[in-house]
Amino acid sequence: MKRSFKSVFSFFSESWAELKKVRWPNRKELTNYTLIVLGTIAFVTIYFWVLDIGISAVIERII
Repeated sequence: MKRSFKSVFSFFSESWAELKKVRWPNRKELTNYTLIVLGTIAFVTIYFWVLDIGISAVIERII
């Protein structure tokens, strides 16, 4: 039982030490990254929407 508490404490202390090494983005970087992600999502959504319409049109002509 004692060993499991030691390993849990060790896990959390090592995790905290790793989090201290992380370079967190500032507000401007975070805004830019968010806009890039949203733009990419919009592009991929529109791409697959157009692709779906095209494939649906081809299938309609075949059937």
